Formats: sequence, C-alpha cells, structure tokens
Amino acid sequence: MSSGSGEDSYDYSKESEESSESTTARERRRKKDKKVAKKDKDKKEKGKKEKKKPIKEKKTKKKVHKKERKRKRSPSSSYSYSASCSGSSSSGRRRDGKASRRRSHRRGRSPPRGYAAMPAYRGSHELPPLNLPTDGSLTIEQACEAAGRGVTSSNTVLDEDITVRSPDESVIDNPDTFDTFDEIKDFPREIRSALKDAGFPGPSQIQAYCWPLGNRGKDIIGIAATGSGKTLAFLLPAFSYMLDENHRPERDGPGLLVLSPTRELAQQIEVEASRFGRAIGVRCVAMYGGAPKGDQMSKYRQGVHTIVACPGRLNDFLEGGQVRLQGVAKLVLDEADRMLDMGFEPQIRKILEKVPRKRQTMFFTATWPKEVRQLAGEILTRPYQVMIGNRDQLKGNQDITQLCRMCDAPFKNQAMSNLLHEAGLTRPSSAGKVLVFCNTKRMCEQLSQMLLRSGFPAASIHGDKDQRQRDEALEGLKSGRIKILCATDVAARGLDIKGVGLVVNYDPANNTEDYVHRIGRTARAGAKGFAVTFLSQADAGKARGIMEVMERTDQFVDPQLRALAECGDGGGGRNRGGRGRNRKGGGKGDDVGGGFPPPRARSRSRSASRWGGTSPMRSPSASL
Repeated sequence: MSSGSGEDSYDYSKESEESSESTTARERRRKKDKKVAKKDKDKKEKGKKEKKKPIKEKKTKKKVHKKERKRKRSPSSSYSYSASCSGSSSSGRRRDGKASRRRSHRRGRSPPRGYAAMPAYRGSHELPPLNLPTDGSLTIEQACEAAGRGVTSSNTVLDEDITVRSPDESVIDNPDTFDTFDEIKDFPREIRSALKDAGFPGPSQIQAYCWPLGNRGKDIIGIAATGSGKTLAFLLPAFSYMLDENHRPERDGPGLLVLSPTRELAQQIEVEASRFGRAIGVRCVAMYGGAPKGDQMSKYRQGVHTIVACPGRLNDFLEGGQVRLQGVAKLVLDEADRMLDMGFEPQIRKILEKVPRKRQTMFFTATWPKEVRQLAGEILTRPYQVMIGNRDQLKGNQDITQLCRMCDAPFKNQAMSNLLHEAGLTRPSSAGKVLVFCNTKRMCEQLSQMLLRSGFPAASIHGDKDQRQRDEALEGLKSGRIKILCATDVAARGLDIKGVGLVVNYDPANNTEDYVHRIGRTARAGAKGFAVTFLSQADAGKARGIMEVMERTDQFVDPQLRALAECGDGGGGRNRGGRGRNRKGGGKGDDVGGGFPPPRARSRSRSASRWGGTSPMRSPSASL
C-alpha cells in the first residue's frame, strides 16, 4: 500500500514554479509587442505627414504662378495664346491648355475648321478696321461685316416708279410730299427731333407720300417693299392726331389699333411705338399669344394710347369683355396679305365689328394680290393708294445681291458650311449675322442643332417654340450673342433685325411672295446684303419664280439657272429628283445627318445621268 501511495503522489510546488515562469515570459512578450506596434504606428503617421507636405507645397506654387500670370496680364493688352500657355512649371501649361480646350469645346460642341488654332478674341473691344471697296462691289464677307457693324447710308431703297391714285382710281400727277423732317409742321417738335436723333437723313419714299395723306385723315393703301419704313408711315400721323385731340386713354380708351400677323412683328412695332411715342407721352401695349395674359392686361389697365395685337389674342380679350375698342380712331392692318394667308380673315372681321365705323383705316403691305384688294375694298372708305415700285410684279430690294447655288440634298450641309466660312463666321471677331430659312419646323430645329455641334453659334425660331424661347433667339441675334438664326416663314414678314448681311434659303420658298419677303430681311435702311438660295433638280418648279424676281431687279441670271427653270416648266425634274434619292438612301437621312460631311467632289457620271446631260452640280457650292 505504501508503494502505491508513493507512485500516485504529485509535486504541486514544481508546477507552481513553472506557472510563474510562463506568466512572466508572456508579460515580457506582451510589452515587447506593444512597443513594436507603437513604433510601427509612429512610422506610418510620419510617412503620411511626409506625403502631405509636397502636395501642399505644389498647391502653394500653383497659387503663386496664378497670381504672377494675373499681374503680368493687363486688361488693355491684346490676348496672346503663346503667353497664356507659358509658365515656370509644366503643371501650369497643362492647366492653361485644359482651359483653352474648355473654351473651344463648350457643351460638347466641336469647333469648325479654323477655330481650333485660333484663340478667342479677348483684346480691346475695338474691332479691326474695315476696308470696303469704293466702287460698291462687296464680297459676302464684306457685306456681312459691314451690316453687322452698322455701316449704312441710312437711305432706304429709292424707286423711280411711284404711283399715287385718288379714290376714283385716277393717277395724281403732283401729289403732296415731304422732303425733310422740318417741313412736317403737323408733327410735334419732339417727334421731329427723335427722327433726326435716330440718324435718318430724311423721310423714306413711302413716308414722304403717306404722311401728308395720313395727317389729313384719309384712308390709305400703302404698298412698298420690305425695309422701306412702313411702320413709321402709319405710327407718327396717329400719334400727332391723338396729341392734337388731347386723347386721354383713361377716359377714351386706346385711340390707335394696329393688327399684326405674327408675335415678332407685333413686338417690333411696339418697340418703335415706344421709342418715338415716349417723347410725347404716348404709351403702347402689345397683345399676342404665347405670353401671359395678366401682364398684357395689367399694362392695358394703366391706360395706353396704342394697341398692337395679333388677331387671335385680341379676339380672346374682346370675347371676355376685357378690352374695349369704342375709342379707336385709327385702324392699321400691317402685312395684310400675310394675315390673309394665315387664315385670319374671320377674326379680322370680328374685330372690325367692335371698332367704330367712323375711323381712319390704313392698309400696308408689300404685295397686292386679289384677296387683299377685295378685303381692302370692303373695309376702307374712299382710300388713296400709294404704290412704291411696280407691286403688281414681285420685285426684290435692289441693294440685295441674289445668288443661287446648286447642290443636291446630301450635299446641302457641306454647302452651308462652305458659305458660312465664306461669310467670315469662323472669325471670333466677326460681327456678321446670318438668317437661314427652312420650310419645316423639324428641319429648322435639326439644322440649328447641327450648326451648334459644328461650333457655330446658332439658334432657331419656329411655331413649336414657346414665347420665351422665341424672344431669347431674337434677342441673341440682335445682341450678337449668336450669329446664325434658323427660322421658318414665321420670321419672313416684317421683322427688322439690325445687322443681318446674309439671308440663306436652305430650302427654297414655296412661292415667289415668300421668297421676296425672306430676302427682304437683309439690306435694310441703306445697307447692302446677299441672299443665297440652295437649289436642286427637285426644286426646278420653283426656279422660274426666283429667276423672274432676279430679272426684275437687274440681277445676273446664269444660263444654268435658266435651264433649270425651263426644266421645271416642262414638268421634268421635280419627281425625277427627290423620290429616286430617297429610295437610294440619299434623301432625308443624309439631309439631317450628325454634322457637315467632309468635302468631296461629285462624280460626273452620277450627276449627268440625273440631269440628262452635262451636270451643273460641279461642287456643293457651285455658284449660279
């Protein structure tokens, strides 16, 4: 038993010694690990601080370089592209390079040829001198630049063929006229001073013959070309009448009512009325659709002497009993032919029922078709007729150089690009302005977007745009913020946009009247202008009308245009052109592609087969 008890005995004192030794070792290892971790942590923090230090120094250097560049570049000095890209460090050059690229490629637009290498014009606001030929022969670029800078003689178109007829249709041999503003004693002195301050050398022809009749209260039919000064021909006699009669709008209501076919023309007339009526206290309001009714009614309730209105919006106010016209003594229908074309005749007749029968009525138009003659005969009382030029035959402004350029639909975009380069629109300092007409709202919008993508400052105006967008587009062109305005025929009548030196018919007008009105947006108030029309074989039916207008204005007509007009008379090429192209994939899709196609020559065989002989389409910009 003793032996068994001895084997089973255990020495607990030995285990206690080993346990104490192992605990001490673990503590030492734990302390050592803590020191190593702390040391590693300090190294990491030190490394982070060392990394941050050079970044901060780099930012400080950039700030110093930026301040130095600002100090070296004075506001009056001209902009130097090489100087802006130079610096003491490569980072500064990269930064300036990116800024330059941002200026050239705003909103993802690619610049046209020539823009990439040219810096933006950031020197003094003084434009380089404009050297014009003394013989009056201008290039497209010179005409655009001169019109954009306001270089004009201020003399409107002079026409030797002037006819004044009495109410019994007999011709008046020696009608009363005004040669100078000082002769018009019926006008207040403030209005005569405003006319002189506006820079007009004297009355235009339509004004000189209409003012004597208007001051005597006679009904007038005024027929003259666009840009001849018709607006002031009917405004100023009415202002003088209201001033002489002590017309009070708070008591009598409006004394002058002007009907306009489009919103833009109504706005333009309102601007002219406010400009010349302000001197004698005459107030005006424009009423047109697309704008809030509340603003127009608020202005009307304050008391206005003149209402300039589109028939649709004015009828809305009349039906609601918000506007009264019992005090109207002067009624004007401006661009009467256009109002009839737009189907406003029923609305015009409703308005006439609200206007007193005892009034003075004035008709002003650029054309004299049968429909307008019939309406004028019904609403005018023994009118005098003043016709400047032979308006029975459509005739363009003699200050407009008319050109036609042959190109099929797939090449229109390239022809447009070539023309804009020819007009100098790629120069950042150019003051030129261009108005481009399309036949459809869709094409108008697509063309403007395509021009934007190609780097040209462009906008569009058509019936699908709301009033704010239309106002912004017109103001952008007037102020020079944009250079190209694409429009439908909504902008073809009556609009007076200063500085337009070039009108482009991207699509030829549907009729000769619209063609005359379109090209009349340039060469206004004595300026010179160009009108370029793109024609293809599909437009052969429209070529004769264009050719006749050119012949009546003593323009050079190329034999190729004459051949195209004869082709249209024979009923030839209209169907033979467009439909075949669309089946082969060269029609609508190519017409509205993503950008201007690269320049390329037309093959003689393809063009000749389509024209049945020698092709007049030598290049996209072949000039007639």
